[in-house]
Amino acid sequence: MPQVEWPVNTYQMEAITQEQIISSMGKGGLVPVFNHTDSEVAKNVLDACYNGGVRVFEFTNRGENALEVFEILVQHAEKYDDLILGIGTIFSAEEGQKFFDKGAAFIVSPAMIPELEQFCTSNDVLWVPGCGTVTEIHQAVQLGAKVVKAFPGNVLGPGFVKSVKAVFPKVPIMPTGGVAPTEENLKQWFEAGVTCVGMGSKLIGKDILANGDFRGLENLVKNTLETIVRIRN
Repeated sequence: MPQVEWPVNTYQMEAITQEQIISSMGKGGLVPVFNHTDSEVAKNVLDACYNGGVRVFEFTNRGENALEVFEILVQHAEKYDDLILGIGTIFSAEEGQKFFDKGAAFIVSPAMIPELEQFCTSNDVLWVPGCGTVTEIHQAVQLGAKVVKAFPGNVLGPGFVKSVKAVFPKVPIMPTGGVAPTEENLKQWFEAGVTCVGMGSKLIGKDILANGDFRGLENLVKNTLETIVRIRN
């Protein structure tokens, strides 16, 4: 199959390296996963997560105006020189190109898609494929994946990660789906060997959004990060 020459993104003149992104993911241990059609809500959520201590944030490609909101978030995040903003729920190279052109520092997919790997490799952008079997993880690693998303986490569970780490001890794994900001749940995942966890609605809940309780979200994020530190120590 012939190689495709994808256009090179010039949006980020000093792009962060893949290794730096992976290091930041591992250091904090938490990557919020969020989407909203209202850019003001999205900005408030991003601010709350950052103020709570998060340094890697994944916006997801859901909704007709996701690209528009993401572009606004990228511009908003320029005030944070150490925040890494990526895009999730990407299923094709075409989608990846659109968000990369707007400034996505990394690209996450719910599935293991070779076409997306080719695009990411061509642009030297971190590719995080979603995998649900040992075979998929093996294929992703063979294609060059440096981080793997265990998805859906609520179905796979910490036991899956523990078994995978026995045969892929050096592959960083980030479960997403079903991860909760409780010490009991987080302890299960980190003791299984995850590098970090992706957390969506269980962190950024409907009540928080409905009430505009962004200070409460900031405190929840801070407490979650502190819990992760305790578990690791």
